[in-house]
Amino acid sequence: MATSNMDYTSPNTEFTYDVNRNLLFKKDEQNYINSLSIQQLNTLGNTSLLDIFLSTGNVVEPHIHQNATELVYCIRGAAVVSLINPFTNELLNFPITPGQVANVPQGWWHYEVATVDDTHLLAIFDAPVPEAIFGSDILRLTPPSVLAHTYCLDEAQVQATLAPIQKTVFIGPPADCVGDVSTSSNPVCQPNNQPNNPPHVNVQPYVQLQTSLQGEHSYGDAVNPAYEHLPHASYMLPTSNYTPYTMQRQLIGNGWRY
Repeated sequence: MATSNMDYTSPNTEFTYDVNRNLLFKKDEQNYINSLSIQQLNTLGNTSLLDIFLSTGNVVEPHIHQNATELVYCIRGAAVVSLINPFTNELLNFPITPGQVANVPQGWWHYEVATVDDTHLLAIFDAPVPEAIFGSDILRLTPPSVLAHTYCLDEAQVQATLAPIQKTVFIGPPADCVGDVSTSSNPVCQPNNQPNNPPHVNVQPYVQLQTSLQGEHSYGDAVNPAYEHLPHASYMLPTSNYTPYTMQRQLIGNGWRY
């Protein structure tokens, strides 16, 4: 809802703004982010945006927005928007090109990777000022001893690995990154098989995630192809037991259900 307490007769009322004037972060001339919130445009109401420019292989680092849903619109170029569904524990990858969007629900872990040069994305939020928790901050502020103890890792190796992270990254790899630090030749995961599909009618929309004996993801809905996120996913028979959505086990934390 727009700002109901705004005095639209005030000489201080703002209706236009040049987003190019408000730089949030700049890695170099090809990779930077401009922002717009109610702090720049006081009539904006409950919306805000990030204007994102990326070259090939650059990543808007993994993060969450604890107070907003993010709609990513591709203006130019191409990118893969990746997110983790906290209700199914799936990593989903959605490639987008000009005119296409990917939606990230509030509080979901996600990141964007440019797959061509001169990529231009617009991230739109349903909050007057989007908040964020960045992966780089979690890694650099959590003591290595805690990470090592929690995950049964070598503390010295953890400390050495994370030592270069001294500030929020925003766009990675950092400008001063030396050498190939990736263990994969292709940091962009393969897309799902159904990007930008038309909507489906789910016969059984609220299902409890099942686990097959082979360890693959299985779903209670055997008739809805929209759930075929994984190429080797198997499906339970329609006669399997369903658990109402409100009674599902929360898979990550509190399920990030807002």
